[in-house]
Amino acid sequence: MDVEHAVVEWREGERALAAEPPARRATLERIADAVLAELRRRLGGAYTVEELAQLYAAGTDWCLELAMAVAPDEPDAWEGRLVADAAFARYVNGAVDYGGGRIARER
Repeated sequence: MDVEHAVVEWREGERALAAEPPARRATLERIADAVLAELRRRLGGAYTVEELAQLYAAGTDWCLELAMAVAPDEPDAWEGRLVADAAFARYVNGAVDYGGGRIARER
């Protein structure tokens, strides 16, 4: 997956999550927090946008599993892709080669 396309997709998920009704959004945010914690565990402190995009391209089924664990009685909150995209959008901000909404390119 092209990293620029991935970032656009993630930002769309972030906007979609923000547009959810408040009660549903609260549950989705709890799930997104769990996904963020797992991203930290998987990628560690220093990571690039490319590494994050590779993890995303490898599949996000694990995000659905987290959603089911965090909100087991709320199957309508198991929007794995929506929550995954929002969490990846937030996590990309900490990439060593990302700043000001742009991917830094070596010259």
